[in-house]
Amino acid sequence: MVVLGIDAHKRSHTVVVVDDNGRKLGERTLGTTTADHLALLTWAEKFGSERLWAVEDCRHLSRRLERDLLGAAERIVRVPPKMMAQVRDSARSYGKSDPIDALAVARAALREPDLPTAHLDGPAREVRLLAGHRDDLVAERTRTVNRLRWHLHELDPGWEPAARSLWRPKNLSAITERLAGLDGLVARLARTHVDRCRDLTSQIRELDRELELLVTRLAPTLVALCGCATLTAAKIIGETAGVERFRSRHAFARHNGTAPVPVWSSNRHSFRLSRTGNRQLNAAIHRIAITQAHYHPQARELLQRRRAGGDTKAESIRVLKRRLSDVVYRALLADLDRISQPQQVADAAA
Repeated sequence: MVVLGIDAHKRSHTVVVVDDNGRKLGERTLGTTTADHLALLTWAEKFGSERLWAVEDCRHLSRRLERDLLGAAERIVRVPPKMMAQVRDSARSYGKSDPIDALAVARAALREPDLPTAHLDGPAREVRLLAGHRDDLVAERTRTVNRLRWHLHELDPGWEPAARSLWRPKNLSAITERLAGLDGLVARLARTHVDRCRDLTSQIRELDRELELLVTRLAPTLVALCGCATLTAAKIIGETAGVERFRSRHAFARHNGTAPVPVWSSNRHSFRLSRTGNRQLNAAIHRIAITQAHYHPQARELLQRRRAGGDTKAESIRVLKRRLSDVVYRALLADLDRISQPQQVADAAA
């Protein structure tokens, strides 16, 4: 078997072929269109029919390539960039280039047999795109509100609008009334920012309604968890990108950064908070943990028990997050089974 490591970029892909011992057999750089990918498949056939494609996990760069290869019934695994960098640093060669990176991707795929396999994008990508677009709109609205505040301060330093609520319709209407009798450039810019805040708020609310319908349909078990509202569930679904690609709850915990890191020697065993993993997914689980620490009886009991046993507040929250990672993993599996059952019945009927 040969492994074809791919270093993906916006305008080009570099491919390096290695055998099962990691020896380099060939190299090629080509474009990123579907025609280029078909030419790549033709070139790869000369190395044999038993092959595995290894792609650096940068899906915004490799999505079209993966789609074309999967359409041709090829096997693809995704190599995390950090793992590829570690292999490159341990090699005998120096420097960094596209062929060196592609070779490191291929050798990392040989070294790690349980890498996640690539599959065609599904509803999880739609949720991720919608949630990401909403985050962009919220950030833009925040910048607009900050500029509006400075203009209002310049017009009337003694007037201080309500904090953290300037985007609300009633507050924007009150500002519009105060700006009605003012002339000049600053007042005109302030009115422009008010209109922009209204427009952004309308778009954000429309996205909220769309996300609520989509997330409720895809993951009702996840949304039913205490502390997991629509936006948190959307972030979990989008960043997980298919729970079936994780072989166990432990692999999922390692991916989201809730798995503890051992930092001990000799007789004293201790662990610390992990700073690795998907930080967006970790933040979503952290929000659930903080909410359950206030409102969920079993979570409160766990935290009290850990604090009584000598854990600090941060250590007890870390333990709760690790437990919640398993709960989220089971909820995602339950939702996946619920969605797949009707499809299996339809396939059996056909």
